[in-house]
Amino acid sequence: MPHPTPPFRRLRCFSFDPSLAGSLSTWDINEIEVDIPWEVDVDGTSIVTPGPVGEYIEVVDFDPASRLFYRPVDLNHPHVLARNGLSPSESDPQFHQQMVYAFAMATIANFERAAGRRVFWANRVQRKTATTEHVEFFVPRLRLYPHALRARNAYYSPEKKALLFGYFPAASADGTAAPGATVFACLSHDIIVHEMTHALLDGVHPRFNEPTNPDVYAFHEGFADLVAIFQRFSYKGILESQISATGGDLKTQNLLAQLAQQFGRATGRGGALRDALGAVDDATGIWKALPPDPRALSRRPEPHDRGAVLVAAVFRAFTLCYDRKTADLLRIATGGSGVLAEGALHPDLVGRLAADARTLAARILRMCIRALDYCPPVDITFGDYLRAVITADLDINPTDADGCRVAFVQSFREWGIVPAGVRAVAVDSLVWDDFATAGARLAQRQSGAATSDARTLSANKDRYRTAMQDSGKRLAAEIDKPALHIPIRTIDPWGDRKAVWTAMDRASFPIWTWLNDPANAMLARALNLVLDPKEAPATVHHNAKGRPKVEVHSIRPITCRGRRGGDTVFLVVEVTQRRRGYVDPADQARWDAGPPQALDDDDPGDFTVRAGATFFLDPATMDIGWVIPTAGTIADIARVNRLRAHLTGAGASRANAFAPGFRAGAEGGRDEPFAILHDVEG
Repeated sequence: MPHPTPPFRRLRCFSFDPSLAGSLSTWDINEIEVDIPWEVDVDGTSIVTPGPVGEYIEVVDFDPASRLFYRPVDLNHPHVLARNGLSPSESDPQFHQQMVYAFAMATIANFERAAGRRVFWANRVQRKTATTEHVEFFVPRLRLYPHALRARNAYYSPEKKALLFGYFPAASADGTAAPGATVFACLSHDIIVHEMTHALLDGVHPRFNEPTNPDVYAFHEGFADLVAIFQRFSYKGILESQISATGGDLKTQNLLAQLAQQFGRATGRGGALRDALGAVDDATGIWKALPPDPRALSRRPEPHDRGAVLVAAVFRAFTLCYDRKTADLLRIATGGSGVLAEGALHPDLVGRLAADARTLAARILRMCIRALDYCPPVDITFGDYLRAVITADLDINPTDADGCRVAFVQSFREWGIVPAGVRAVAVDSLVWDDFATAGARLAQRQSGAATSDARTLSANKDRYRTAMQDSGKRLAAEIDKPALHIPIRTIDPWGDRKAVWTAMDRASFPIWTWLNDPANAMLARALNLVLDPKEAPATVHHNAKGRPKVEVHSIRPITCRGRRGGDTVFLVVEVTQRRRGYVDPADQARWDAGPPQALDDDDPGDFTVRAGATFFLDPATMDIGWVIPTAGTIADIARVNRLRAHLTGAGASRANAFAPGFRAGAEGGRDEPFAILHDVEG
């Protein structure tokens, strides 16, 4: 009788990076074993080949500086399997390959659990051809290069669809590494997960690589840090050790909230690259906790500093929930006082506190990842992200028994992250509108009626529901045309990745046709689109018929909770429109009034303005659910002015997470926004 295929492959890794082995206090948590999905074929045979190469990623260990290919590790070799992978080693390139594969796969698994679907990498785009503006191709695997750079750097390359890790000599002795000792970015859990998150985020939102406001790159960096921090809570042993070391108070200095310790010290920073909780005071040399600062964003234009505010806000939401959840344990352990006695915590108490922290951290991580599908298609702000977190969690977890949504709202408010245009900074006010509500509010604004007029709002909702049903019939007719054979009504988010990608790619045409139909003008307005040529300035991209163009930017499935329980598959559809922007407001006004075709053919403009919405489509009924718009339509001059002010201000930083310096506007910045040309002189 054949043995069943194991659900997981267990691999040995450094828990943080090799530096923990240099201290007796952390030596015992220096190594962990990570459970990752066992990648198999339909017959149960492992599909992982030497590299490792699997379904999602391909480790290619070529070192250009040394002109060497390192022999790939075979994770299916009996001797490797018997030991749960190779032993952690700073000097063994094959272990380096194993470590990047293990943490990359662990990150993919977290994203899939949160989103309820298989993950996809950003499409490979072939630029304009004779017959079309561009062609997009499916990318089956992301490439990981453990020794790609002899430099203090690591980055995700959207152009190469790859992660490139560097290595470099330590700048000075820091008690854990001798001067000149080689430090490998590929041996840092935080760097691997951070860069993997960039790639996974790019697979969901490629337009988030366009720095349209100060929060965009900051969101990329902050979100990647959040995933690295909360993912490590799942590793057994680490959490228990830090709870024991802090007396159960995770708001104090601890390793869990610090990022890239070895990298930070080896580059001369004296400590971890970033710390979500506090910093060392330059004057006293003593670590101090950072209290919430509602004015922090106004002083932090640089992406990593600004992203750190997002990290601090989310981590504070976690600690608020953790303190509330564990208060009963502390009361029991202290006879009701809640004040622990001096000395080590009882191992049983450590275990219970760790269990609660691990459960909460997993929940917070799922909230953060799942929210990506509830964001606008372009121009993300921290306020938009807060609304996305609240809506996404409400969609899958209606009760919020642990108060996580309230904690997010409280913490973001305390850190000065307040969404624009909301009635109040409260959970119910932050939820995105569904289609009928979005249309009804739009109708009331256009008519000048008070948005608080419940009777008019209800009547308008009924109008938009009727319009949606009529429009849905037209979409169903497009989708169900026999010649198309698009199986989106029965799409399986966990099916073959290429088949799902192909179905979504083919579905974009009938949805595009449907959105461009003048009969759907009422629906388009509720989706933040402009279809009437009279409402669209000439700088908006127009089609051959002189109507404003609508682009179906992406379609992806998501598993949601149905109204009657059970799982329901929706399609997350992103639609955008483009407009030419000009640095000189006089040029903008002149071209806005000019003929559309002359603009498209003769003038590229100085920058591109995008606007639109993300909306949820039920493939079974063609009903529209959530509508997540950008701030303003493509016709709004205020949107053009905001982008111009941002682009002509201090400039958009292109700094990567692990760079000591950068030069904004360096060549390659558009195609490689995460690659850094280091300012070696300071």
